[in-house]
Amino acid sequence: MPRYRPEPIHRHDSTPRTGVLLVNLGTPAAPTAAALRPYLKQFLSDPRVVEIPRLVWWPILNGIILNTRPKASAQKYASIWTDEGSPLLVHTIRQTKLLAGYLAKDGYDGLDIDYAMRYGAPAIGDTLDAMRARGCTRILVVPMYPQYSASTTATVVDEVGRSLARWRNQPEMRFVRNFHDDPGYIDALVKSVREHWTANGEPERLLLSFHGVPRRSLDLGDPYHCECHKTGRLVAEGLGVARERVLVTFQSRFGKAEWLKPYTQPTLEQLAAEGVRRVDVMCPGFVADCLETLEEIALECKEAFLEKGGQAFHYIPCLNERDAWIKALAALVRKHLGNWLEIAAPDAAARSAALERARTLGAGQ
Repeated sequence: MPRYRPEPIHRHDSTPRTGVLLVNLGTPAAPTAAALRPYLKQFLSDPRVVEIPRLVWWPILNGIILNTRPKASAQKYASIWTDEGSPLLVHTIRQTKLLAGYLAKDGYDGLDIDYAMRYGAPAIGDTLDAMRARGCTRILVVPMYPQYSASTTATVVDEVGRSLARWRNQPEMRFVRNFHDDPGYIDALVKSVREHWTANGEPERLLLSFHGVPRRSLDLGDPYHCECHKTGRLVAEGLGVARERVLVTFQSRFGKAEWLKPYTQPTLEQLAAEGVRRVDVMCPGFVADCLETLEEIALECKEAFLEKGGQAFHYIPCLNERDAWIKALAALVRKHLGNWLEIAAPDAAARSAALERARTLGAGQ
């Protein structure tokens, strides 16, 4: 196999473009065991996601997990699947279109805005190839994870690097590392909670449930735990409520190792046992609703809270296509594009002159 992939035909009279690539975690193609198996294999084969030596992990993954988990996971996905498809994919497509619209309205209609999934389709490499074919020579990658973690943000950077390693003519690249304390993002979360409370009244407790990671990652220097707590503190301050009313918890444990605590479902069960009648739960670590929010929180955790004696459980949806969030995302993108936004596209005369000079020097086109 050739070391480098074929390059698109380069035209000296073309207009270089600036691209923005939104990347989310991913989703299976369908809520079936057949679709879940390759998706889970790709996800759980990532050494940043599972930091167990391959010699130990490979027999467990291929001999046990991939023979049992796809069927159970498919049932969970089926419970939240929509007529349009996977909620995560649907929301990501809408966010991409709305972002392009906002930026165009601000005068940046020449930007190439696209999306990809770290696991599943569309793959990061495929979308980057498409952006290259459209003339992108500068690309800003926006991992849609507000809080940085090696198992999320870093693996997006890894995959982008693997893709570009096979390009001969690489673009200029920038990445958004995190936005856990971005004022626009925090404001969008606060507005979402306030609107929910205006319509439904206030709860005794608000849980901010973040996706869990192994405790070991914190001990090894991953900043995720700290960034989740900072988001929680800023949301509480924005709401103007007592800090003890807002709890930060962690969900989606996997395996027997200790993960970041406190765990979401046991916390809910404990609150119910202590006589807390109503809780609201929001998941600020996700900017789009998905399996972990719609099934694990809105269904499983609700059932657990009510079974333990709680009386009312409200799930506050992710930011999804909320206007405040798309505006915040557009501002975040503009900030990280920086001076790229100041680069003027060459006019027709300049492009024609460049082509003539190239031909004089022996270039084909």
